[in-house]
Amino acid sequence: MIVAKTKSIEEIASSIADFEKVLIIGCGSCMTVCLSGGDKEARALARDLSNPDFYRGDPPSLRADTFQRQCERDLLKAYLRIPEGVNAILSLACGAGVQTLADVLDPVPVIPALNTTFLGALDEPGLWREKCVGCGDCLLTLTGGICPLARCAKRLLNGPCGGSSKGKCEIGEDVDCAWHLIVERLAARGRLEDYEKIYAPRDWSLEKGGGPRSIRHAPRQFPA
Repeated sequence: MIVAKTKSIEEIASSIADFEKVLIIGCGSCMTVCLSGGDKEARALARDLSNPDFYRGDPPSLRADTFQRQCERDLLKAYLRIPEGVNAILSLACGAGVQTLADVLDPVPVIPALNTTFLGALDEPGLWREKCVGCGDCLLTLTGGICPLARCAKRLLNGPCGGSSKGKCEIGEDVDCAWHLIVERLAARGRLEDYEKIYAPRDWSLEKGGGPRSIRHAPRQFPA
């Protein structure tokens, strides 16, 4: 899932200080699951932002609501209703949701309340770790289901660097060396021949070098 972290309350308050009536919209999908921007977080943020100490004048009038998926343009156009008089939106969606909402509601300003961080997984209660960078050319078949691009600090494709020691990355003893994990898993599966393969230089245009990416799915045809 997409994982994000709430901006500081001071930064958020500063970004909405010039508006009179602000609608805070939580995200009912990824941000709810990662405990960053669901309905509870939206309402708690509204309470926190109502503190007059954050403003030189009166605080904006704040109202909190939640929308299931702010990243779907058609859904927003069909079902999102903005109360009369609202002159700014504070979004608790990921960056994709903020931009989609901004496109749909233009010229109403849409302000992000979160910093989008990574594609991650819930490894234990309350702890999400980065697992995927959305590279466009998945390696996981040959690396035992462990992504070296997301989990190696140097994004190495052909084994560990010289800084790896005792299964840990040189950037910190609490960071596992991704390639150590890959080798251990391949060995346990009897697939070390996959480790011996040399990866050719990547086509980075599949990740970002070709500009913003898009995918168009044709409608599926089902037998009558």
